[in-house]
Amino acid sequence: MPLLELVLGRPASKLEFAQATLNDHAVYSVKDQAFPMIVHENASIAKGLLVRGLTEEDHGRLTFYEGGFDYDLKAQTVDLSDGSKVQALVFYPEPGLWTRAQLWSLQDWVDEWGAMTLLAAQDVMGYYGKIDAEQIARSFPAIRMRAWAKLAAHQRMTGDARETAKDVILHDHRRAYVNYFGMEEVALQHRQYDGSMGNVLNRSSLMQGSAVIVLPYDPVRDTVLLVEQFRAPIFLAEDPEPWMWEPVAGMIDPGETPEQAARREAEEEAQIFLDRLEFAGGAYSSSGSSTEYLYLYVGLADLTKTIESGGLASEGEDIRTQILPYQDFMDRVDCHGFKDLPLLAVAHWLARHRERLRG
Repeated sequence: MPLLELVLGRPASKLEFAQATLNDHAVYSVKDQAFPMIVHENASIAKGLLVRGLTEEDHGRLTFYEGGFDYDLKAQTVDLSDGSKVQALVFYPEPGLWTRAQLWSLQDWVDEWGAMTLLAAQDVMGYYGKIDAEQIARSFPAIRMRAWAKLAAHQRMTGDARETAKDVILHDHRRAYVNYFGMEEVALQHRQYDGSMGNVLNRSSLMQGSAVIVLPYDPVRDTVLLVEQFRAPIFLAEDPEPWMWEPVAGMIDPGETPEQAARREAEEEAQIFLDRLEFAGGAYSSSGSSTEYLYLYVGLADLTKTIESGGLASEGEDIRTQILPYQDFMDRVDCHGFKDLPLLAVAHWLARHRERLRG
């Protein structure tokens, strides 16, 4: 119900609801996704709610939101608890687009994905009337990634006694752009150190998810592994060398812990398996312009091979790796031979903890 009200943009108190079933159908979780799908299945019964009293605006908002999953409406006859039958519209997935997993449980879904789904839906509906459902469908995976990162941010407290509810006044909040990244603009005031509220500030932020940074280190051979790939933002900065030597890195998918993402990215980008992860800290990568939060790790591994074709082709990745002796690596750090800030941060952490890791 909170999701329905968020999508409609109004309370559902004036709508009429009735328990309903749809014969020869079943509802399943979608494999590797955080939402359900309804499918034809002989002798099964799908349970749901019939909603009456929807306005044309309600229909438009629902169609926009469900279009983000490539779901379209189809007329069906449903059975009500009093024995009557009525015509209803049901959202069906595009045939062959999604793969079913286990039978779907509403309560299990609410427990696992409800909070993230509400945050993602808030983002999606902020673009209603500005872009079409097809564009939202392309952006939905990244939107859910950002929602997952917001949930983690809610728990990121260090003991600051100030409260945003009292010390920040939000005058305007606009979602200006969405694709793989989002761009949001705000007009706000915040309390200054003398206790007064400052002037209204107009600010923009690049909306991103959280990411992991992993520097693979072999404590037996005393070597590190780096990955190299082309970086479009560096090219757009007109740097003549947009191929960057970096640690393993990647975004944290919804449902993943940072540790799980670190191990997955090490396998995808460098084809190595990490024996142990050492947490080297976490921080916002550029707090004046971006929401991206980085979890930094040194990953202990057996480093014996390099590759020329790492990464996922589906993500346009073309990655090669190199293994460097620790001293050669630090010499390049000291002579400013690297241009990736997370690499420098993890390198300095490794320098402080190397003897312990080798022991």
